Amino acid sequence: MFSALRMLFVFLLIGVPAAVIGIPWSMLRGNIRFMYRWAMVAMRMGVRAGGIRVRVEGLENIPPGESCIFLSNHVSNLDPPILLPAIPGMTSVFLKKSLTKLPLLGTAMRMAKYVPVSRGNSRREAGQSVAVASDALRSGMHIFIFPEGTRSPDGNLLPFKKGAFFLAADTLAPMVPIVISGTAQMMRKGSLKIFPGKAVVRFLPVLRPENFESREELMEAVRLEMQAALAEA
Repeated sequence: MFSALRMLFVFLLIGVPAAVIGIPWSMLRGNIRFMYRWAMVAMRMGVRAGGIRVRVEGLENIPPGESCIFLSNHVSNLDPPILLPAIPGMTSVFLKKSLTKLPLLGTAMRMAKYVPVSRGNSRREAGQSVAVASDALRSGMHIFIFPEGTRSPDGNLLPFKKGAFFLAADTLAPMVPIVISGTAQMMRKGSLKIFPGKAVVRFLPVLRPENFESREELMEAVRLEMQAALAEA
């Protein structure tokens, strides 16, 4: 439990000033880069304070100078604060629509072009999410998605949601699969305890939507690549 408390303390110590100072500063400048960097520092330092070491592999697989769609498996609540700082550049994410209504944090998320997703899963709401994500990609940001939509209880990949692949077909943005390992043992589903250890983040070879005949074919290719990498891990 002490590891979790240390992590939370660092997140609050750095994250709250980042919001209080960073949001007005970013609004005045019309640029969130300063606030984003501060948030990534908070995540890195919080993870380190929790006794978690992170090894990143495969950065050479990320195409330089292109806005990409990153997709990762999801096994722990530790995944987001480990994965986001590992992605070069600025990254937007899909998240629950309700989170954008939180004080300060919600404002920061909207400024960072985070993509709100409703649990209703209506066609209209899905189209709105894709439109927001497309705008973020055009602005030069990356998009990060957990294609399973929720954490896996046993480490095996759950069925993929189709949103990321609609976005890829719409924008032709390259897709970079990621596999993360080690976090399931450090923070188990349903528990607040954190056990120190090592997480490995591995970026896999890029997949380009224009090389596939359908969204389904692209989705299957991403899934197979992630499954093979998880088997090795």
